[in-house]
Amino acid sequence: MKQQTILPVRADQAPDPMIPIPVPPQPAFTESIADIGDAKIWYTDTGGAGVPVVMVHPASGSGLVWLYQRPALHAAGYRVITWSRRGCHGSSPVDLQNPGIASHDLLKLANHLGLGAFHLVCCAAGGRVGTDFGFSHPDRVRSIVVASNSFGVSDGIIAETAARIRPEGWDEWPWWFRELGPSYRAANPEGTKLWIDLEHQGAAPDGHRQKTAHIATEAMLAGFKPPTLLMTGDADTSTPPATLRLMAARIPGSEICVLPECGHSAYWERPDLFNAAVLDFIGRH
Repeated sequence: MKQQTILPVRADQAPDPMIPIPVPPQPAFTESIADIGDAKIWYTDTGGAGVPVVMVHPASGSGLVWLYQRPALHAAGYRVITWSRRGCHGSSPVDLQNPGIASHDLLKLANHLGLGAFHLVCCAAGGRVGTDFGFSHPDRVRSIVVASNSFGVSDGIIAETAARIRPEGWDEWPWWFRELGPSYRAANPEGTKLWIDLEHQGAAPDGHRQKTAHIATEAMLAGFKPPTLLMTGDADTSTPPATLRLMAARIPGSEICVLPECGHSAYWERPDLFNAAVLDFIGRH
């Protein structure tokens, strides 16, 4: 099927990225713990009768990071659910001998909340979790937005490209340098500090990652069924636009959105454009 490129607004009409966007007031939500058997999962829920949107956070954060998305999605009538994976803010620590499978935890949380089919919005390492869920339970996914992630694909040109563009010592660089684009860091020192604070408050220690139910391969992409929006920033050094084009060519019906002057943390750096693209996409599904 033909891929469609989404541009939320024309670049010359976008807000000046050098002007910081303040964190908006948060709508009312409940904060609770779901006992899923072998772990406890922290989550928040705005409740209501709206179609559910479940947010899946990056490795550099937790369920706390969606301060810009919760108000926008709630205002549009959606029920917004954020959660922390094991090892992250409020949830059980990762047992390194038995870390569990994050997409299985997501299914248990969804069942705990009585969700049927829902939208998934995933960023960075959260994309690997959300797409793993989509491979296993496509009937539960109305649509999926995958920002700054390549599905955890382990072979072929996609995996080769990801390895080639990361220099030696990449993992030793600070999270904020790898994940926030230079325009954002230059323009918004307060926002950068808050991003770092949320990372320190909520992210799992390095190496404390859960497993996936599937080892994603390039060949599997052709069978991915949920409607998919692939998103990245034009200054994302981990998942650049070229990688998205490789992905979109292999995922039937997928759409692409590249955000200007934006690094790996698109949800945080350009929330105006990120939210507009998400709302447009899920509104069509």
